[in-house]
Parts: sequence; structure tokens; C-alpha cells
Amino acid sequence: MGKTKALSVELKKVDLPNGETLSYREREGGEKNVLLVHGNMTSSKHWDLLIDRMDSEFKIIAVDMRGFGESTYHKKVMSIKDFSDDIKLFVDALALKDFAMIGWSTGGAVCMQFTADYPGYCDKLILLESASTRGYPFFGVTPEGLPDTSNRVTTYEDVKVHPTTVAIQTAYDQNNRDFLKATWNMLIYTKNQPDAELYEEYVDDMLTQRTLAEVYHSLNTFNISSRHNGLTEGTDQVKNIKIPVLVLWGDRDLVVNKLMTEEILADFGGHAKYVELTDCGHSPLVDDLEQLNGHIEAFLK
Repeated sequence: MGKTKALSVELKKVDLPNGETLSYREREGGEKNVLLVHGNMTSSKHWDLLIDRMDSEFKIIAVDMRGFGESTYHKKVMSIKDFSDDIKLFVDALALKDFAMIGWSTGGAVCMQFTADYPGYCDKLILLESASTRGYPFFGVTPEGLPDTSNRVTTYEDVKVHPTTVAIQTAYDQNNRDFLKATWNMLIYTKNQPDAELYEEYVDDMLTQRTLAEVYHSLNTFNISSRHNGLTEGTDQVKNIKIPVLVLWGDRDLVVNKLMTEEILADFGGHAKYVELTDCGHSPLVDDLEQLNGHIEAFLK
């Protein structure tokens, strides 16, 4: 497997009917379309290693969601559905159909909402280190600075003043690259780190985000399961996702825990295939690109 030649990647933009403009990376390829949806603190830039690695039979489109990367942020996002509705306008603007989707972390929730709301567009779904079908709970902190699972944050206003939000937002505002790298080294790049030059590009990319508190709030309230998640009642839309689903989770992920992954599998009721990525954290693209790409290509082919 693998590309026989380097394939060109173009950075493009498209205007949406809702007044936003979404930027995206498009890599030439064959007839199989794959749409990549990034997670929090990233954009399409963070997919670059996978984009370079995937087989030339795939045409790859990696979008910058609203308020990330080169995309605009005119109207505030307050739910995962706001992001997924943008994706609907985006694929319609590109006349894109019959594509696979790969959603990483927050992007997994966005892809699940999209495929639940808009059947007939996506034919295969890969959830990579994805937030749960029941969302990603945002807890208060103990005096020791640890998550206080008995104190779930409930409102957007509370999320904005949460110590985690304030710390990262302050790093954004003050261009504190060392703090951002220390955070990622503690939680994500616990095994491997990107090459130094690429890591600096990734930090540049993090600093483009304008949606931090809104993403945390959206994840906290997201719930397409049939259950109450402790904050919101589930919409049970997960039952509307009938396409093949692959759930990929790294056994060293410190951001998305095994319980959230088990919730996804339970809510899909045996419909989703599960693969545990060996010795990988929240960024298998950096930890073990070959292992990750192998499972992705085997599923898509």
C-alpha cells in the first residue's frame, strides 16, 4: 500500500449560505472521497501526516471548522450541531456526496451528529479518539487541581470562567507557546513529539482557535444516546446512523478515556467495529502513523 508519488495539497475556501467562510485542504487522489474533521485546539493542519500518508486512491478533503484555522467566526457556535450543520452546508457547496468521514476527538462528535441528521451523504464513518455519544463531561476542579466528578459544570458562563478554559485562553491571548506545548506534552504527546519545526507549526495552528469555551460547552451538552448523561437528555439519534462505523482508541489516551469509548460502542449496540491502537495516545498520527493508517485503509477499502 501507499502512494507512488507525492500528491499536491491545496488550501481553498468556500463561502456558506449562513455567512461563514470555511477553509479546507484538498489533496488530489482517486475516486474515493474522504472528509477529515479535526478536533479541539487544532484545524485541518493537524491532519497533515495522515494526508501525506494515505493511499493515492483517496481524494482527501480536510475542513477547518468555524472559528478554527483559516475559517471565519462571525456567529458564535453553541452546540456540536452548529458545527455539523456547517459541514452540511460545506459538502453541499462542494457538491460532495458518497464520502467517508474521519472525526478526531471533538470532530468525532461532529461527524456523529452530521451522519445522524443527514443520511445519504457519508457511507463510512471512522471515530478516532472520539468524544462519546454522550458528550464529554466538563467537571469542576478540586482544591488540588484535579477533576471534581461530583461537580459538573452546567452553563456556558461557568465554562468560560473554569480554570482550564481561563488557562488555555490566556495562553492563546498572550501567545504563550511554552504553556501550550507543556499542556500537549503532558496530555497528548506523552510518547512521541512531532519534529521541532512541525511542532511549531502545530502551535501556530492552535493559536488560530477562537471557539475554546464554546467547544467545551458544546461537548458538555452533546448527547445523541438514549440515556441521560448527567446534564442533558439524550436525543437517541445514534440509532439513525446505519452506515459502517469504525471506532479507533489508543490504549494510552489521557484525553478520551476507555469509558467514553465503551459508551460509544454500547450506544451503537454492536453496530460499530472497535480496534484498540497499541501504545498510542490521543494523537496516533504522531505516535504510530503506520498502525493508524493501516486500520483506516483496511476499513475504507
